[in-house]
Amino acid sequence: MIEARHLRVLRAVATTGSFSAAARTLGCTQPAVSQQMKALETSAGTPLLIRTGREMRLTQAGQALVRHASGILAGLTAAEEEVAAIAGLRAGRVRLVSFPSGSSTLVPAALAALRAAHPGTRVSLVDAEPPRSVEMLRDGDCDVALAFRYGKGADGVGGESSGDSAEWDDLVVRPLLTDRLVGLVPEDHRLADAGTVTIADLAEEPWIAGCPRCRRQLVEVCDAAGFIPRIDFATDDSPAVIGLVKAGLGVAVLPELALETVRLQGTRTIMLDPPIEREIVALTLPDLSQVPAVAATLDQLSSVASR
Repeated sequence: MIEARHLRVLRAVATTGSFSAAARTLGCTQPAVSQQMKALETSAGTPLLIRTGREMRLTQAGQALVRHASGILAGLTAAEEEVAAIAGLRAGRVRLVSFPSGSSTLVPAALAALRAAHPGTRVSLVDAEPPRSVEMLRDGDCDVALAFRYGKGADGVGGESSGDSAEWDDLVVRPLLTDRLVGLVPEDHRLADAGTVTIADLAEEPWIAGCPRCRRQLVEVCDAAGFIPRIDFATDDSPAVIGLVKAGLGVAVLPELALETVRLQGTRTIMLDPPIEREIVALTLPDLSQVPAVAATLDQLSSVASR
């Protein structure tokens, strides 16, 4: 196997004409140069140098190797510089996937802070809800996934199934925050001024549900409260949910995070007792967690979530 260090020595010998001159150029001893040339000729399986008086002359094989060595060493140097830039966060790329309410709240501030600290790092963003976002991470389609899962309420109701609770076991999980869900009703609704209600208080209402994981959670919580919700509409788009509620077409349960960047005019929020919460996390693969740009992205997401 031909090694890059041997090619550097061969090129020095070819340029200076002798082992001793090459040693001075490289800052090593003449025996070290001789030893590396022997190792290179063994790897090549043919003589590369011929001594003619006090000088060394390249054989045809030696000439061919030197001709290719320049391109090889130049490419290696470029690769080393690029890797050093990535390791030092002067460069790098992170592919981030996030659910919509995370994309509109946590992500912008985190990426702004990341760009200010490491302007050479580039981040791309795609929207996807879990479990699709987790599948993308495992398939190599992203480097960091912002995801969520539901925990059990104070009464032990709800929460992910045993299969879902283990879905992140092979991933690096960075907890970010706990997001509480609130009820959303039209402003003229009979419970608009109630302040706090139970999910059972809304048993007779038509419902507007969210993403598939959110719909499943809603059904489980309502089932535990003794009723099956009548879901008239389902959409992943939080502004659409709010618009449907405002129009009097039903009630909804939305995470507080989803309400931070939307107008709630024409609706009212009410607290749920017992509370329903979801856990917001950033996920990556164990090997990716060691990549400086990925680690910096996780740190900025954590910093924004803590505020």
